[in-house]
Amino acid sequence: MKDKHEIQAEALREAETSLYQAVVSLRDTGECHDFFHDLCTPAELQALIDRWAVVGLLRKGLTYRDINDRTGVSVTTVGRVARFLAEGYGGYRKVAERLGSNL
Repeated sequence: MKDKHEIQAEALREAETSLYQAVVSLRDTGECHDFFHDLCTPAELQALIDRWAVVGLLRKGLTYRDINDRTGVSVTTVGRVARFLAEGYGGYRKVAERLGSNL
């Protein structure tokens, strides 16, 4: 029999998968806007926007300090994004490459 922690972990994995399916089901930027504004607090959404902006600026070759000056995103966060861009799961890179100059 599964214990309480195993059941909770399984429920969280299912919720995570459901979230990804929800994102994939969005049809356009308008739907994305509405979904993310419902899903996230303003601070959470701003953090996501900041990180994505950092991806584009890193790909353009800006220094951490230049990115901080342009965006106000902390150098620590810029470094974290840079690390995941280089050595993470490949998500930033895949999407950035798909968007190309539209990033």
